[in-house]
Amino acid sequence: MKNPSRLAACLFVPVLLMAGVTASAEDIRKQGYEGTRLYIISPADGATVKSPFTVRFGLAGMGVAPAGVARERTGHHHVLIDTDPKDLDLTQPLPASEKVRHFGGGQTEAQLELPPGRHTLQLVLGDENHVPFDPPLVSEKITIRVR
Repeated sequence: MKNPSRLAACLFVPVLLMAGVTASAEDIRKQGYEGTRLYIISPADGATVKSPFTVRFGLAGMGVAPAGVARERTGHHHVLIDTDPKDLDLTQPLPASEKVRHFGGGQTEAQLELPPGRHTLQLVLGDENHVPFDPPLVSEKITIRVR
């Protein structure tokens, strides 16, 4: 097995549960894979768009699977809107909100509708339970203007 700590977590968590002890998401976070790259294909950084617009997600080094589907080397996309990853607890499942959009269907693009003005977009990859990998896999932040 390529990730012995994951195997240990898989074996350890059921023992904890049988003992009446619960494990936090931090205890069982999946390890990210070296060389994985998460990026926004479009719109380009600095683009002006008309709402609604399409955001295309890019992922290299891993695959995409829907939330709830546990497959090795896969995750699903979350888009942060006008939010910094530092402001979120990336050891826990990402909360769905207007600023954290979930694409748990395995989507690789989505329509966003935002009010006119300047906005930032950034991707975070989550596992089947919406928990970011360890370390978190995040894209570069882009800035767009909605007219």
